[in-house]
Amino acid sequence: MASSGAEPTIFSRIVAREIPATIVAETDHIIAFNDIAPQAPVHVVVTTKSQQYRNVGELAAGDPALLAELIAVAGRVADEHCGSEFRLIFNTGASAGQTVFHVHAHVLGGVLEEGTLAAL
Repeated sequence: MASSGAEPTIFSRIVAREIPATIVAETDHIIAFNDIAPQAPVHVVVTTKSQQYRNVGELAAGDPALLAELIAVAGRVADEHCGSEFRLIFNTGASAGQTVFHVHAHVLGGVLEEGTLAAL
């Protein structure tokens, strides 16, 4: 887990409104915003407001209710922006494409054909 003295992630800076983002959904614990480098017609990042958990495995072990809330928000985003047809992707670890070590999911929607997406 990230220590309390860790440098703020880019997502924490978005939560703090230090970095602008197009926010599409928000709860007390979760925020969703358009990805700045979209890989699909709809590409929304859904993340926790706290950077306590680095990846989905840590979040599942440490706070399953928060993981359920993250997935519920992702589902609402998909309902609103891509007719409930979507991919939900969690990258865990650098070799799997994770570049921000603050748990997050990618909601991808629109016309997505198998094999058309690069690493997220």
